[in-house]
Amino acid sequence: MPLDPAERSLRARLGAHESWAKTRDRSARTAPARRGLMARFEREVDPEGRLPAEQRAEMARHKYVAHFQRLSLMAAAGRRKKREAAADPKAA
Repeated sequence: MPLDPAERSLRARLGAHESWAKTRDRSARTAPARRGLMARFEREVDPEGRLPAEQRAEMARHKYVAHFQRLSLMAAAGRRKKREAAADPKAA
């Protein structure tokens, strides 16, 4: 029998917590993902690979920070919208 979305989510979170409970070095576990993300930003700022490595890395770090600040801004806007909707149900 298929799981409903709420139960599937609970099972996934349970599995994630079990997995992280067995992880001694969290930084080492997430290092490949961090390297991949920085490589993506390096490709975005210098698609042809013509810049010196140091300059490309610096530009990629700025792109990285901008990405996460954008996500933070979007989350804040979502929280504000949710808060306003709860304060004035007619506006939703």
